[in-house]
Amino acid sequence: MFLRIHFGKIIVHNNVHKEVPALPEDLFRIGEKIISSEKLHRIIEQILEQRSRGLPQQEVAARFGVDRTFVSRLESLGAVRKGSSLAVIGFPVKNKEEIIVLLAELGVDFSLIMTDAERWRFVREKTGLELLNEIMGLVSRVRAYDVVIVIGSKERIRWCAALLDKDVVGIEIGDAPITEDKIVDLERLRSLILAVR
Repeated sequence: MFLRIHFGKIIVHNNVHKEVPALPEDLFRIGEKIISSEKLHRIIEQILEQRSRGLPQQEVAARFGVDRTFVSRLESLGAVRKGSSLAVIGFPVKNKEEIIVLLAELGVDFSLIMTDAERWRFVREKTGLELLNEIMGLVSRVRAYDVVIVIGSKERIRWCAALLDKDVVGIEIGDAPITEDKIVDLERLRSLILAVR
């Protein structure tokens, strides 16, 4: 028996030809199991919510049928260092000027905030090599900060976390691709900055 992936379908060969439709984006096949990332996120949120209300790790672990060490490791994986250097990147945003004022008021170390028109101008006014060099320079610069807040689509936040290999905290402002400026909730941004500072 062997598996072959072809145009989003898994084809299983074992003297019988059978096609299995590709799974939806939030489902993953691991061996014989189908794993729902949405269900995992929901359960993790419930575990963290109960811990933030003061319940002991052991009690929360018992409620969810996991080891106490699993709850401890979840907390360690999600920990964001307080008092760290901070960068904020966001686009496309409608209330750019208000965000810049807030970031200055809170003493954010680095920011790159753009409207939709500005981000397209950033891309279109450069040759391919210039754009690559500019992006590599920005990535290198942002990697110097301990925590990075990314304002954008879930997909963009995920890419930044992978590319930067840092503590990345996201504020989702829409589904990819975002094709127009979005208003960022300033109080939510303020609370997030104060929480990680």
